[in-house]
Amino acid sequence: MNRDFAIVFDLDGTLADTAPDLLAALNHCVRDHGFGEFTLTEIGHLVGHGSIAMIRRAFELHGAHLPDDVLAELHRGFLDHYEDNMAVHSRLFDGAGELLARLAEEGFPLAVCTNKYETMARKLLGELGIGDCFAAITGGDTFEFRKPDARHLERTIDLCNASNGVMIGDTITDADAAKNAGRPLILVDFGYSSQPVNELGADRVISHFSQAPDAIGEIVATRSG
Repeated sequence: MNRDFAIVFDLDGTLADTAPDLLAALNHCVRDHGFGEFTLTEIGHLVGHGSIAMIRRAFELHGAHLPDDVLAELHRGFLDHYEDNMAVHSRLFDGAGELLARLAEEGFPLAVCTNKYETMARKLLGELGIGDCFAAITGGDTFEFRKPDARHLERTIDLCNASNGVMIGDTITDADAAKNAGRPLILVDFGYSSQPVNELGADRVISHFSQAPDAIGEIVATRSG
């Protein structure tokens, strides 16, 4: 039964705390614009929304105009720096590795469904030591659609050869993807959401991955019953 139920994780803010290295890439790419160093307090809630959103926010905070050609150049600089430095300070959230091992032992197919570019997601997961845990890893450029489009989540579940699945994430993007797909949703409250996750309609909200097995078990029992 478990082999037909994919456990699909978001990456940034869910499996791993990637904010420090994303922030470092932002500060690197805008360093010549006289802004000074941005902090996680200023930018942190945007790290789950991608590099372009972070760059735009940096300019908005200083009331600075950002032409499209400058944005494109800064985006390239961001990605180049991040690709070479994506696991300097990034770490798995406490209990994530143990949870993946337990779920695999119980026969669940595991997947990552992230809006990060797929190649970067695969590289980061490899550098964090969990790249081989997943039956499927899909990114924001894997298909012609991305979360919160339901098809991103659905195709990820399909790649696991499963007909059922649960989304585990941290933001409204993950919540909307699960809702749009009609799939159950577990949200973590330690990620990068800009609003309280208990207001996003999750089936369960957890504060540590040690709580995930019970939450998953209840959802699987309900959906399989």
